[in-house]
Amino acid sequence: MRVLLIDEDAERAEAVRAGLEAAGFVVAAIVAAPGDLTRQVREAGAEVIVCDIDDPSRDALESMRALYRDEPRPVVLFAGKGEPEQIEAALEAGVAAYVVEGLQPARVRPVLDVAIRRFHAHQKLRAELDAARATIEERVVLDRAKLRLMREMGLTEDAAHRRLRRMAMDRGMKLAAMATEILRLN
Repeated sequence: MRVLLIDEDAERAEAVRAGLEAAGFVVAAIVAAPGDLTRQVREAGAEVIVCDIDDPSRDALESMRALYRDEPRPVVLFAGKGEPEQIEAALEAGVAAYVVEGLQPARVRPVLDVAIRRFHAHQKLRAELDAARATIEERVVLDRAKLRLMREMGLTEDAAHRRLRRMAMDRGMKLAAMATEILRLN
């Protein structure tokens, strides 16, 4: 797995790089700070981001938030400080794991494995939530279109549904697309 390592301390970054490589990871790039993290991840082709930062700044967390929005990847943050507000802000920014008291080589592999699994589980839940929202929105559109047909044509709900379905089949459209089209009329 390709890792982007972020560490402001060059000597420590080299030790962390060695630890990551010993754990079976490929360190694609090392940067001192998470400036434009999305660009850095793209350029490095990184699949996982490991940040070893003593005190994560607001800018660093905002860069992680942008990455989570634009190019979601597991982010593991090893920090020297662990104030509750800081941890909460990091988790809201999409950080998969926040480890206090810095990086220890023996803990690298298990922490990354858990963070990667947590990230993938979270992504799956997000996809399921998005699908559920889309289904609900589609259902609302269908119900509104049926209601319009019921009012305008004096149909029962079942008759309006059949009519909507027939119209969609005649036009080679999906039911939701036909319902949207009906709602656009007038």
